[in-house]
Amino acid sequence: MRIDRVACGLRRRHLLGLPLGLALASAARPQSSDPLAFVGQDHYIFAAWGNKDTPDWKGIDATVTRVAQVSRLLAACGVTLIAPVLPDKIQLYADKLPADVSLTPEMRQRYAGILSRLQAAGVATFDDARLLQALRASGQAVYYRTDQHWAQPAADATAQATAELIHQKVPQLAGQAGTGMALGPMVNERRFGDLAERFLSAEQRHAIGREIFSVRRAAESQSLLADAPAPVHVTGNSMVQPYFGFPQKLSNLLDRPVSVNWKPGDVGFWRVLIEYLESSSFRQQRPQVLVWQLFEPNFHLPPDARGLWDSASVIAADAWQQRLLTALA
Repeated sequence: MRIDRVACGLRRRHLLGLPLGLALASAARPQSSDPLAFVGQDHYIFAAWGNKDTPDWKGIDATVTRVAQVSRLLAACGVTLIAPVLPDKIQLYADKLPADVSLTPEMRQRYAGILSRLQAAGVATFDDARLLQALRASGQAVYYRTDQHWAQPAADATAQATAELIHQKVPQLAGQAGTGMALGPMVNERRFGDLAERFLSAEQRHAIGREIFSVRRAAESQSLLADAPAPVHVTGNSMVQPYFGFPQKLSNLLDRPVSVNWKPGDVGFWRVLIEYLESSSFRQQRPQVLVWQLFEPNFHLPPDARGLWDSASVIAADAWQQRLLTALA
């Protein structure tokens, strides 16, 4: 998503001044002179968007209504929707915020409010925030210190919960046992995260330092773009790109092929979904399960949020609705 015109929305008294004009893989291009990121305790960097003093419940309710409609239309086509909502980094690392920065009580309840609304609307989802909070309490990394994206343990834990929900909803997946992806070896890469690389000066990056990214390499001779039909498809933002390992882990747990399409977060989850539903891949071979990955910070934005989504990705709400109905007719 793009930067909110209202600066961060956290209660704060100062933020770092950072360079403008750079797009982030899971964020957006700036629309104002507000800071795009700020540094907290222990050199944790946070994106300064998607958080206001009060959640946009009206926008959240509208998104829930649309997601529930997608779920019903897919079900009529024989496709089960699973819609995990990934929690904001700020929510999970609130203790790393600067001493004079805090989330409002209302914002601390935003994720729970989204989850309860989706569940009440009959959308298949699960409490990913609870899982990742427990993971962090056990001493494992959830989000990278200098990056907007999740670490491998968080991707794996979310894949596990997703696989369990898929098994519950669709006990018999098509295909044969032994066709899931074998997990490749873990490798370490020492570099700056995207928040540090894009929004900090060279001097600031030097003070904060690089960090270790532990990522899983793909096993040889295996690809998420294989020609074999996949009973499960994943669509979402850069969190589910193969680099962070979520689709590979899901395929391994399900023991079936998993396909994936994703785009940067400023494209928006509405555009990414509709592009898949309109694709020849979906028309020719509908999956049994569609995993639509959503994200807490931009959950409230509609398809036509001009100035917030990438301009080429904005879709008028009525046009999006018509395209959805046509794709799932």
